[in-house]
Amino acid sequence: MSTPPKHHSPAFLALVNEARKRIREINIEQYQEMKTQPHLLVDVREDTEWSVAHAAGAIHLGKGVIERDVEARVPDKSTTLVLYCGGGFRSALAADALRQMGYTNAISLNGGWRAWQNAGLPVEK
Repeated sequence: MSTPPKHHSPAFLALVNEARKRIREINIEQYQEMKTQPHLLVDVREDTEWSVAHAAGAIHLGKGVIERDVEARVPDKSTTLVLYCGGGFRSALAADALRQMGYTNAISLNGGWRAWQNAGLPVEK
């Protein structure tokens, strides 16, 4: 069962909405259409969220450390990265940060983990 959406403050939503103007976002249906193409699925949720369950095949680079650790894990900045969080807010911010770092194919999955679960896609624990 998916977790309910969080309540977000207006300032946080404004920050996310600005980031969304600069990044590419896809929804779960678009992800399902592109999932056979080469890409890396990146869970940007907190360690505690990841440890409960995550998308099958994903790697974990939490929002708090992704900027610090991404170049060691993904040195090729042209790699297609599909980022997800709980609902698509933190992943939008992470995609924007990666864009600023020179990653040219960082994509945020709008709907995130909740959309993944609701679509019945594979999960690992």
